[in-house]
Amino acid sequence: ALAGLLISANIVFAFALAALLYGAGAMCFALLHRNAPQHAERPTWRSSLEGIRYIWRQKVVLGAISLDLFAVLFGGAVALLPIYATQILHVGPIGFGALRAASGVGAALVAAGITRQPLRNGLGNLLYWCVAGFGIATIVFGVSKSFWLSLLALAIAGGFDMVSMVIRNVVVQLGTPREMRGRVTSVENVFIEASNELGAFESGTVAAWLGAEASVVLGGVGTLVVIGIWAWRFPELRRYDAPAT
Repeated sequence: ALAGLLISANIVFAFALAALLYGAGAMCFALLHRNAPQHAERPTWRSSLEGIRYIWRQKVVLGAISLDLFAVLFGGAVALLPIYATQILHVGPIGFGALRAASGVGAALVAAGITRQPLRNGLGNLLYWCVAGFGIATIVFGVSKSFWLSLLALAIAGGFDMVSMVIRNVVVQLGTPREMRGRVTSVENVFIEASNELGAFESGTVAAWLGAEASVVLGGVGTLVVIGIWAWRFPELRRYDAPAT
C-alpha cells in the first residue's frame, strides 16, 4: 500500500527509498548473531518431498493451500493495473499509485479488525466465502469504468484476501505437527509465491489475446469455478473449525 502511494507521488523517490531500505535490511541481517542448532538435519530433496507427501495426505491442508494457489493464479488483476490506469480509467501515474495501494489498504484495515475481533468459528466456510468475495470483487474491478469503484473493488478484494490468508495459515500451522512444520511451510511458500508469478503471466497472456478487461473478468469467474470444485472435492475443509483453546 505504501509503495503505491509513493509511486503516485514520485516514482524515482519510491525506488530510491526501496533500495535504501533493502540495503539497511541486508546490513541488519549481516549483524545478526546466528546460533546454529546442535543436531540440525542437512536440508535435502528428501526432506522437501516429505513435506509434499504430508500435504498430499492431509486433505484439509492440501485443500487450503491449493485453493489459495488457484485463487491467486486466476485472480491476479494486479499485473494489469498499468493498462487499467492508462487505457481504461485514464488516471495516469497518480491514479496508478492509488490503484496499486488500494488492495494493501484494504488488507491492512481488515488485519487491524482481526486483531480486535479474532476469527473463531466456522473457519472452513468463511474461507470459501472470502475467496468467493475476492473473485466477485475482481469481476467488479474488471468491468468498472469508474476510478472510485475500481479503488473500492480492489480494497475489498485485498480485505477478503487477507482473511483467507489468515485462515490458510491457521489451517496449515494447526494441522501440521511441529517436526513437519518447517518442511510444510517451505513447500507452501514455494507454491504460493510461484502462483503469484504464474498468475501475472496468465493475466498478461489472456490480456494479449482477449484484452485486459476480459482477462480480469475471466480470472474472477475462474476463481468462483475453483470454489465450486474445491467445495465438492474437499468437504473436510468446508467443515473445518479451529480447535478449542
